[in-house]
Amino acid sequence: MFDLDRWQEIFSSIRSNVLRTVLSGFTVALGLFIFIVLFGIGKGLQNAFTEGFARDAQNLISIFTGKTTIAYNGLQSDRTVTMNNEDYDFLVNTDKEKVGYASPRYTANLLVKYGKESGNYQINGANMEEKYIENRKMLQGRYLSPIDLERKQHVAIIGRMVQRDLIKNGNPVGKDLDINGTMFKVVGVFSDDGGDWDERHITIPITTLQQMKKGSDTVSTVYIAYDDKLTPDQAIKYGDQLKEKLKSRKNVSPDDENGVRVWNNAQNMSDTFVFMAVLTGIVGFIGLGTLIAGIIGISNIMVYIVKERTKEIGVRKAIGAKPRSIVALIVQESVVITVVSGFVGVGLGIVTLKLIGNNLEEFFIKNPSVGSGEIIMAFFALVFAGFIAGFVPAYRASKIKPIEALRTE
Repeated sequence: MFDLDRWQEIFSSIRSNVLRTVLSGFTVALGLFIFIVLFGIGKGLQNAFTEGFARDAQNLISIFTGKTTIAYNGLQSDRTVTMNNEDYDFLVNTDKEKVGYASPRYTANLLVKYGKESGNYQINGANMEEKYIENRKMLQGRYLSPIDLERKQHVAIIGRMVQRDLIKNGNPVGKDLDINGTMFKVVGVFSDDGGDWDERHITIPITTLQQMKKGSDTVSTVYIAYDDKLTPDQAIKYGDQLKEKLKSRKNVSPDDENGVRVWNNAQNMSDTFVFMAVLTGIVGFIGLGTLIAGIIGISNIMVYIVKERTKEIGVRKAIGAKPRSIVALIVQESVVITVVSGFVGVGLGIVTLKLIGNNLEEFFIKNPSVGSGEIIMAFFALVFAGFIAGFVPAYRASKIKPIEALRTE
């Protein structure tokens, strides 16, 4: 491997046959380039779909109620079904081991004033776990605490757009907002990946909002972020179980799809996993095909190279060269060309993905990239192929008798 004379022979052979070397290297570089770009674009598609589900907790089950459409158990249809605090506790405790985070929500649109500024905003009564369910990031201050709920504190966490609309300048934490005639102290400001609409929400303790609504214990929505260890199928089954139990508790027909409604992100995730599995399979198939094409290309070129050098091999054997040294020379040359070309293909592929960046975001391709594992795997696959492609024909040629090799045209 570190024989200086052999290295000199290799570089001399490369300089003497530039076109042959370029053709060999081009096949390797092109194969790796296409492989990296394809896998990078596939990863970009995965990133775009993943981000699409990142606005709220990906493992989210949302439970709503409405009006019944089927008479059931002695009760007429067109009956309004409402949930309360006891229903929330019932749902959370139905299978508590599967619950990651949970929050009830009571919603109202109320007039909010600060100084001379005012506007109608969605007020969400919730608990402290809403922060994780909505994937909210705190820009200033804090979120709700258990004490806020227990004492029915008049505290508010406002979205970034509420701050911009009402308070405008200065630190909003500690400022007082007039919400429907009741003063609330701002204790935090959040941002939300859902965009401006979600950032125009105001969250207060659900116990406080229920008290403002004449002591109501109404719950508009129940949010349960299930344990992320559950598979999509297990999560779907869990959501169906919650739906069935709540229907039974509220005397809603099992066939009534409007009285109790459950939106389960696991269903969407399951569909997405299927789509991504198919997409990954297609990209992987094309990438594998590209690598195989590169391997075949290297093999064909090396067979031609060895055939072209048969007479040279005969001369070497005639002056005493051992078959092992002949094979080592050709294999080493093949591996050198493959490695150098591989680095070129990898470099061009990575640069291409960097140049693409987020320019294809409108086509649902976001931040295309390839992990080092895939690059190393593909690189060594082609290097190994270069080794085999050089070894097989070189070994056969080394077995030819010198006189036969010298007669080869």
